[in-house]
Amino acid sequence: MLLPKKVLHRKWQKGRSRQKGVATRLTTLAFGDFGLKSEDFGWITSRQIEAARRVLTRYVRRGGKIWIRIFPDKPVTQKGNETPMGGGKGSPDHYVAVVKPGTIIFEMGGITKESATEAMTLGGHKLGVKTRMIVK
Repeated sequence: MLLPKKVLHRKWQKGRSRQKGVATRLTTLAFGDFGLKSEDFGWITSRQIEAARRVLTRYVRRGGKIWIRIFPDKPVTQKGNETPMGGGKGSPDHYVAVVKPGTIIFEMGGITKESATEAMTLGGHKLGVKTRMIVK
């Protein structure tokens, strides 16, 4: 699973879940011929990224290459079960990547369009946001 080696602050504020606008970074294909593009706001956990990566790797076999364009660097905290109100903020539980509409999540190259379409469709189901496949 992906997680940062070191973070400047252990606990972050949550931020807005439904921001306005679209992504201005990571919006074009830079490495591969096919990409998986987000069409919704959301948090993608490191577990979801790993699950989608496994699906894509199964279709690539040895013929192609996969690039992960997002990285989960935002810590999400969680308090223990049956903890009473108060007592401060919980401890860091997992890490997420914040995506906006238009963000390229994965890129693939070196395979046919049919296998890339199938892989991207199945990989997109593993993520917590609506996605769409794009072609260079």
